[in-house]
Amino acid sequence: MEQITGGALRKMAARLMGPDDDGGAGEVAYEMAFAEGRMPLMDRISEPFTLRFTGVRTCVSCGREVKKFYGQGLCYPCFRDAPEASPCIIRPELCQAHEGQGRDVQWERDHHLQEHVVYLSYTGNVKVGVTRSTQVPVRWIDQGAVLAVPIARVPYRQLAGAIEVDLKQHFADRTDWRRMLLYGDLAAGEQALLEARQQALELLDPPLKQYALPPRPVARLAYPLENVPPKLVSVQLDKLPEITGRLLGIKGQYLVWSDGRVFNVRNHIGYHVEITSD
Repeated sequence: MEQITGGALRKMAARLMGPDDDGGAGEVAYEMAFAEGRMPLMDRISEPFTLRFTGVRTCVSCGREVKKFYGQGLCYPCFRDAPEASPCIIRPELCQAHEGQGRDVQWERDHHLQEHVVYLSYTGNVKVGVTRSTQVPVRWIDQGAVLAVPIARVPYRQLAGAIEVDLKQHFADRTDWRRMLLYGDLAAGEQALLEARQQALELLDPPLKQYALPPRPVARLAYPLENVPPKLVSVQLDKLPEITGRLLGIKGQYLVWSDGRVFNVRNHIGYHVEITSD
C-alpha cells in the first residue's frame, strides 16, 4: 500500500486534453490539489482508494486553524472581509470593480476588472453561467458540463452579471449534481443547447446585444466516469471521516466510488486529508 499525506484540500486541478482531429470530445484529466502540492488521479481510477479526514481545518485565505468554516473553506473574519467571499462572487451583477470599489480594490482589478464570458452549458439541463475568459474551459469542467458554448464577451464582471440576470429568468443557473453525473442523451442535449443559444440572443436587452458573440462550435467534454451506480449518496467528512473503496471515476469536482458514494471536493477545501491507494 502507498500512503500519501496530502494536507489541506483545494479544488481538483483539471485540464482538457484535445479535442481530437475528428472534432470529438476533449478528455478531462484530473489531479488532487492540496495547499502543499498536487497528486495525479488518473492512474488511481478503478483502484482501491481511501480518503481520510485528519480532523484539522485551516482557512484557505489566511491559513488559520478553525473548528468550522463559513462559506467554502473560510474562517469567519475572512468570510466577512475577504474579497473571495464578496457578494458579487455569487451575484456578479453586484460587482463594483468597474467603479473602483470592492473589499480589496487591487484584488477586484486583478479578478473582476477583467474580460468575462457569459456561457450556456449542459449539465443534465441547460444552464447559464459567468466566468473570466481565462477560466474557460476550467469553469465548465468544475461544473461537470459535457457541452458548452460562449454567447457573450464583456470587459468586466458586472456586465456579465447583468446579462446573466436577463437570462436566468429563462434558464437555470444552478446544477443538480445527480443529473450532472449522468451523461444523458448528448445529441438531445446539444440540440437543446443550440436552441437555447438562439433564444438567449433574442432575449438580451438591446444595450447588451453589442456584447453577443457570433455562433461558435459547441465544446464537448468527456470525463473519466462511466456506468454510474443507480443509487448515489453524497458523503461529507464531518459525518464520515473515512471513505474507502474502489474509485469509480471523476466528474466536475466530484469523486465517485463504485458503491455509489459521492464526494464533493470543492465543498471540503481547507479540510486536511490523508490519501491511501494501491
